[in-house]
Amino acid sequence: MKRSLLIFLVAFCFAVSSGTAQNSKRDFFGMWTIAIDGGSVGWLYVNDDKGYLDAELLWQGGSVLPVANVYFEDDNTLVVTRSQERPAVRDDADGRKFVVAQTFRFSRNGDKLKGVALSPSRDRMSVNTSGFEAWKLPPVPPAPDLSKVKYGEPVQLFNGKNLDGWRLINPNQTNGFKVVDGVLVNDPVQVEGQRVSYGNLRTDAEFEDFNLKLEVNIPEHSNSGVYLRGMYEIQVFDSYEKPLDSHNMGALYSRITPSVNAEKPAAQWQTLDITLCDRHVTVVLNGTTIIDNQPVYGPTGGAIIADVFQPGPIYLQGDHGKVSYRNMVLTPIVK
Repeated sequence: MKRSLLIFLVAFCFAVSSGTAQNSKRDFFGMWTIAIDGGSVGWLYVNDDKGYLDAELLWQGGSVLPVANVYFEDDNTLVVTRSQERPAVRDDADGRKFVVAQTFRFSRNGDKLKGVALSPSRDRMSVNTSGFEAWKLPPVPPAPDLSKVKYGEPVQLFNGKNLDGWRLINPNQTNGFKVVDGVLVNDPVQVEGQRVSYGNLRTDAEFEDFNLKLEVNIPEHSNSGVYLRGMYEIQVFDSYEKPLDSHNMGALYSRITPSVNAEKPAAQWQTLDITLCDRHVTVVLNGTTIIDNQPVYGPTGGAIIADVFQPGPIYLQGDHGKVSYRNMVLTPIVK
């Protein structure tokens, strides 16, 4: 009897241990928002939607993209790699190109991740490292009934006279924003023979959910963006007559493609009417709804805040191209 009981207990413990190991790997599945050392932001989605382990990654800037590879090193360590072809640094490289691989190691502790990102230096003689922390995002709630939303008092973000209430995110960069005839204009002109680093402009005030109305004028081929709560970019881009894309005017950058083209030709004033509520976004461009109360799964490239539940500023991209803004009014949602 005792020997039978011992065998049963050993078998039971082995089954529990095996089940726990399997579950611990599946605990990586889902969406994670990432705070990168130095203040930038990332996002990771781990899944097996197509029958094998896969992932999408946002790292600092750019778009949300499928990873090159993802695998488990052990029950509590996930390794992600992504690659990008880059030209050699030397002028005499004769077209030589390299595939640069970045490696991200995620170690899990409950609903939190910690790890390091490794990438080769430009001359490949050393490695650059970035530490990060991440936490799992809960599912996006159901779409709110916007007809029942209550609003507070409108806030004029731009007074038409000066930059009071605004500041550079990085004070060490050059400010290309100025007020011209009551219009907020960004003109990041480069000086011949040198590279001027222009900064992004943010509000001093921070906000939770809101409706934001503004007018924007984007010259031909130019590019900018309006960030909601410092984490979600609504694209500002001369995409008139271009095919629908998640990088076009009014899109939630690389995440939500407009349902219809509503852009005007370049150098004309256009209206944006944006509502952010309960992790859902609605965008009305020039009177046409192009994003209708769609879920937002995580930050976009260029975000300065990783915590999707934290208040944040409105910020305007200033390091891309010329753009003008006016009549910027934010009305907070009262909960």
